[in-house]
Amino acid sequence: MEAPNILLQGKQTIKQRLEQAPAWVLIFYVSITAFSVYACMYGFRKPFTSASFEGITFLGLPYKTVLVISQTIGYMLSKFIGIKFIAGMQPQKRAANIIKLIIAAWLSLLMFGVVPAPYNFIFMFFNGLPLGMIWGLVFGFVEGRRTTELMGAVLATSFIFASGLAKTVGKKLMLVMHVSEWWMPFAAGGVFILPLLISTWLLNKAPSPSADDIAHRTVRLPMDKAQRKTFIKHFGFALIPVIIAYVMLTILRDFSEDFANELWTETGYPNNADKFVQTSTLISVIILAVVGGFFLIRNNYKAFQLNHTIIIIGFLLAAGSTFLYHQHVISPLIWIVCASSGLYLGYVPFNCFYFERMLAAYKVPGNVGFVMYIADAFGYMGTVVVLLVKETVHFKYSWVDFFTVLFYAAAAGGILLTFVGTGLFAKLYKKK
Repeated sequence: MEAPNILLQGKQTIKQRLEQAPAWVLIFYVSITAFSVYACMYGFRKPFTSASFEGITFLGLPYKTVLVISQTIGYMLSKFIGIKFIAGMQPQKRAANIIKLIIAAWLSLLMFGVVPAPYNFIFMFFNGLPLGMIWGLVFGFVEGRRTTELMGAVLATSFIFASGLAKTVGKKLMLVMHVSEWWMPFAAGGVFILPLLISTWLLNKAPSPSADDIAHRTVRLPMDKAQRKTFIKHFGFALIPVIIAYVMLTILRDFSEDFANELWTETGYPNNADKFVQTSTLISVIILAVVGGFFLIRNNYKAFQLNHTIIIIGFLLAAGSTFLYHQHVISPLIWIVCASSGLYLGYVPFNCFYFERMLAAYKVPGNVGFVMYIADAFGYMGTVVVLLVKETVHFKYSWVDFFTVLFYAAAAGGILLTFVGTGLFAKLYKKK
């Protein structure tokens, strides 16, 4: 009994030290540990996309597309399950669930290497199924604080940086270590497993939001069925256009991540493993600089509505840089960096402070995970639909042409829908 008591005292001491430390220490601690956990998750999800799996088809589709669809369907189903699972999650169970889900995803990659193609695609589905839960569990440690936007912005840049890092690790394992395409995803997971365990252990020691945090951002509690139903009844109509805009951003983001290797190859950068992490690091810095200062805005409603402006600017940057590229004003490298930055300017707010400020502005005693997982579920459903349409509707196109159409269509629809959402939420606030 003595050993557990010592461990418990140590755990309490670290939390107490963080509670008594200057605010910047807690911000730094939570930001870095949350970033590390989610960045490591990408080491189990994205490395396979750096491979091409050429020469193999299944059901008439390129095998890489089959793998992307399989993982995305698993990830999508995970988001639907997470609407209830994450909404009702008890805080003390978050860390244990993160580790269990990551281990399950890693074992799926082991089976992907063991079972021969094309029958191993099913294990990519089982890989995506647990990984879709990780964001909600990690963000649970971040939400409901006065500085959630700053912490969330750091966490959200892991989407960008870690995707490039995971693909770079995967590419180097194949080019330098000569690991096969089939075993590379499992080997990449081995690179990230120890950092993930350590960062999860550290994140679990972060103290809960203080009384001052709760006073400014409302208390964050698990939501039962009745509370979830009431939330949808009150906010559902206003959320519809916003979620559709988010679906467009999710489709763009998934394609730019999963088929970045093909786009870079087509624009003149084949077999360049470092290009993934170099550009993703630059984009991460740009996004962090733009959105990190949101926590300085004290008025929750003003901050919430300002999110819509940032999202619209993101759409405009993505479409505008695409236009300039086709006019030969900017290079392929500048186009990809600018278009991706615009994409993430629209995407990141939804994942770190859009719904955080929404709950605070409208005084909802719930949690971000519930509404975020509704948006994510439909977002990944949109990705699956577009993937299937792309492969079943036969017409000649290049990857540059395909991404061009996506950027233009998303900008046109996304800007309009975001304006509509802004007006609907303004009416709700006036009624309140």
